[in-house]
Amino acid sequence: MTIIDRLAGLLDRILISGQDIGDVLFSVLLAAVMGLAISRIYKWTHRGLNYEHTFMATLVLLAPIVSIVMLYIRGDLVLSLGLIGSLSIIRFRTPIKDTRDMVFLFWVIAVGLGAGTYNWAVVGVTTPIVAVIVAALYFFRYGHSPNTDFVLVVNGSGEYRKEEIENVLEKYTTGKRARSFDVDGEKWEVIYELRFTKKEKQPVEGMVAEMKEMSGVTKVSVLAPQLALPL
Repeated sequence: MTIIDRLAGLLDRILISGQDIGDVLFSVLLAAVMGLAISRIYKWTHRGLNYEHTFMATLVLLAPIVSIVMLYIRGDLVLSLGLIGSLSIIRFRTPIKDTRDMVFLFWVIAVGLGAGTYNWAVVGVTTPIVAVIVAALYFFRYGHSPNTDFVLVVNGSGEYRKEEIENVLEKYTTGKRARSFDVDGEKWEVIYELRFTKKEKQPVEGMVAEMKEMSGVTKVSVLAPQLALPL
């Protein structure tokens, strides 16, 4: 094989027709639009106090980038192995705080894979289906418990008024369990696990106010799940 033949074969591999250029542009734009739609769905269905703006940008950018990667490979085994080797050096140090975030990441990756392999119909049909499922889980509050759990910490001095404290807990809570009781001279501390029903209005505030009026109680704190919120 002459040098001219090799150059001609190389040009055939790197040059693409006008139709191919249109397909490439459509694939990347489709992935970007779907990534933008998925990021908006993530924002609308987010129940936390705040969400990461950078994560939303990641959802938008990841889909077209994955589609571009798939367009590079296009069935080439050598390129795919080289891509795996190059990506293996990347280390992600940002922890995933919510498994739901990981689901959205997989969703945009799947969209990028579909767009990059020219499976446009699959992307166009499955993305709205998944969006409807996400919206249904959000509006019907699937998986949410009807109860709210807290940890109660009561500090005091002098006589430990166990019966009075537990009478208040019986009044405001639907469930309780003593976790620990510590005594240091005249000072004492007791910790309870509590459960409230969400149907009741402001049971925590009423319970804390009544306990603070007890003789000997110096401090009452309610710890929300994974957060310390003294009241």
